[in-house]
Amino acid sequence: MREYKLVVLGSGGVGKSALTVRFVQSIFVEKYDPTIEDSYRKQVEIDSQECMLEILDTAGTEQFTAMRDLYMKNGQGFLLVFSITSTVTFDDLSQLKEQILRVKDYEAVPMVLVGNKTDLENERMVSKEDAFDRAQKWGNIPFYETSARCKINVDEVFYDLVRQINRQTATKEKQRKRFRCNIL
Repeated sequence: MREYKLVVLGSGGVGKSALTVRFVQSIFVEKYDPTIEDSYRKQVEIDSQECMLEILDTAGTEQFTAMRDLYMKNGQGFLLVFSITSTVTFDDLSQLKEQILRVKDYEAVPMVLVGNKTDLENERMVSKEDAFDRAQKWGNIPFYETSARCKINVDEVFYDLVRQINRQTATKEKQRKRFRCNIL
């Protein structure tokens, strides 16, 4: 069974833990306790393949930013989460994305842009269009709007990330085989 290391990143209070717990345990956690670091494991079947997902739910607060490089180095795919009710959390993601690319030293890394808290539509401050445009500018990465409370697109964001990792792995494997054949 293949294992995947997924990392959930974003500012404090955007619902990273709520999304992760909703996905792993199928429950919605109402109260907000700032996370330092939580790790979850869940076995799922994606595209007829058994997968073990190791999900790292990270701190969104500034005091734990030193740990981010380590998360980024070890992660294979990243959920970049913002709250649709906060433009600040949306803007904060640009710096996180750049840090991921710098730490991984790749041009493209499996990522999903996630606008959480769609159940709070009446408090929306980030439009779908702005988020979609940003996802396009960031290399046409997938963009989803989610609600941990209402279980909207929760499974989809994690599954999409695994599919991206699989595509990237398959592409790298083809390149390795081609390289080996050229040497021989």
